[in-house]
Amino acid sequence: MSTFDSCHLTTKDYTILEVMQERLPACGDAFSAILQRKISSAVVMFREDIPATVVTLSTRVAYRVNDGPTETRIVAHNEMRGLGGMLLPITNPRGLALLGLAEGQSMSIPTTDGGVETLTVHEVVYQPEAARRERLKLAGGAAPGSWQPEGPVLRVVHRSDEVQDKAANQVTAAFDTGFDDPGPSAA
Repeated sequence: MSTFDSCHLTTKDYTILEVMQERLPACGDAFSAILQRKISSAVVMFREDIPATVVTLSTRVAYRVNDGPTETRIVAHNEMRGLGGMLLPITNPRGLALLGLAEGQSMSIPTTDGGVETLTVHEVVYQPEAARRERLKLAGGAAPGSWQPEGPVLRVVHRSDEVQDKAANQVTAAFDTGFDDPGPSAA
């Protein structure tokens, strides 16, 4: 069992968490702390590259809370009608904690009574990104009409650390000529 040090998120899942953070009032509660921890430790990947053992949105996951029995839920963006008890929305601290964790990975979160509980991913039962890759493989490759590169593919991975921010600032500074004319389209 490995403890939480980073999580893997699809570009879509990461964007949803960023929007949640923007819309959440800065109140310093436990949920906000979990959200900030997820965003700041995220390794962002394309859905084609996310490992099949990682919890993404719409993943059916078997997990444990502390040493309790294994529970199986679908990690979802929000609660849906008719699926009560099957979904664990990311608007819930447990759902948010599980998002981005891999099989065997754990994350401890505060409880409403002031304690701490540890959630451990036991198994990713179904992940939509892995199911999509499997369907494409069985169909003999890419979906009809989709573009396939002939050579190596550039994979963008985002890490929230200083090195990347520093490099981005250096690139911006290199292209900053001081010229501030917006051009004819501004008229």
